[in-house]
Amino acid sequence: MPVYVNLHGRSYRDGVDISLQEIYDGMVDGNTSVTTSQPTPGDFAETYRRLMKDADEILTINISSHLSGAYGSALKGQELVGGQGRIEVIDSSTVSMGTGLLAVAAARLAQTGASLPHILAETKRAMSRTHILVLLDTLKYALRSGRLGKAKALLGSLLAVKPMITIKNGEVHPAGMVRTRPKGIDKLIASLKTFAGTEEVGIIHSTTPDEAQTLRGRLSTMLDSQFIHLSRLGPALGAHTGPGTLALALREKLPAVENAIINTGKKLIELPSLHLPHLSIQAL
Repeated sequence: MPVYVNLHGRSYRDGVDISLQEIYDGMVDGNTSVTTSQPTPGDFAETYRRLMKDADEILTINISSHLSGAYGSALKGQELVGGQGRIEVIDSSTVSMGTGLLAVAAARLAQTGASLPHILAETKRAMSRTHILVLLDTLKYALRSGRLGKAKALLGSLLAVKPMITIKNGEVHPAGMVRTRPKGIDKLIASLKTFAGTEEVGIIHSTTPDEAQTLRGRLSTMLDSQFIHLSRLGPALGAHTGPGTLALALREKLPAVENAIINTGKKLIELPSLHLPHLSIQAL
């Protein structure tokens, strides 16, 4: 579901009317202000109706309601379509590939034949095990957007440092500062070691694909590469963090005993698409 990007006095739909490269190019121009707005309830209703042509049920996983109005729009869109199938709407309390990892896990469950209530419950359980750490090249875009939240504590030491932020309970929080970008990348990698085990990882970059590939190579010594995903940072977060942003989203493994109970008799299969025959998993 594309967000709206406001640039050069016009409104564009991300990925439809404007590319990510055009958005980031516009941000580099110091005279250009880039803002975003959430999809409308009508946008969601239109998407629900389209998906219902091929699906009996829909689970839509939205970025944190503290950072975007998309969750509210999704709920209102649900009301607009009335009783046309079952639609469940989740506030993921995270952003970017944090939300994406939840959607991937939900879609895998759907392909095993799990019911929507089961997928909904497991997605909510996975939220507390999903984390994101973001390395910013600069704070100037966050300052310009006014979306720093509790990360305003970083403002006292802007010179010669690279700020890092995280998302806790759906809100932006400071995660420290590093003197150099390589040290920031080392901290991203070290974040995996703070948990008992990591199930899946998403690497997100705004304008540094080579750097993201290098990070993937380093992480592949710690985790099977099939569970390491690369993606480009969308404008919902990228408009506030700017060019040079590099982030790591991860989902912790369940404790061994708990995982055995949940997965008894279940067989996971390859995930070709998030759009399934009878259940559509949609992430924003």
